[in-house]
Amino acid sequence: MSGADSVDSIRKLSNEEGGELAGRWWKWALSAPDDRSPVEDTTGEHAAWNQPDDLWFLAGTYGGKVVRRCAIPSDRPVFFPVLNMQHTRSYSRVPQSMPVAEATASLNSIPLPLQEFSAPFRTGLTQRYAWGIWGSIASLTPGQYVLEIKARATNGFWVDTIYHLESTAS
Repeated sequence: MSGADSVDSIRKLSNEEGGELAGRWWKWALSAPDDRSPVEDTTGEHAAWNQPDDLWFLAGTYGGKVVRRCAIPSDRPVFFPVLNMQHTRSYSRVPQSMPVAEATASLNSIPLPLQEFSAPFRTGLTQRYAWGIWGSIASLTPGQYVLEIKARATNGFWVDTIYHLESTAS
């Protein structure tokens, strides 16, 4: 297996930058039509849907086990949720979170550091809040990678996502 054999791919974000990316990620995820939703996708077929030019978002899931395969450009950092949620301001005027029992991510079996971010964002006229445990990877040199994401909330919600990534030169 080629790709990341060290932790050179780690990307540390400030709280401000991470919160802004969490909001951008949610805008991206919420804007997808149901038939192209990267979050509902169980194969990776819609991973490239409406990606921004400056980074690459990987989708979370609505829970359970998912295995996806996709190509990503080698010149963009990657941002992804491990465990996350969003809600409207009408639901609560303060950001809500999930009680986390477990949250891990590894790239080619190398554990990645995760960060918790919470931030407000808007979709149209609706004020929302994003919360999550997020991972970020610096741009990956061309090659094959396996990203494993596992998380469990104390309320029983869980995710087990495996991404088979092919980083390709743009």
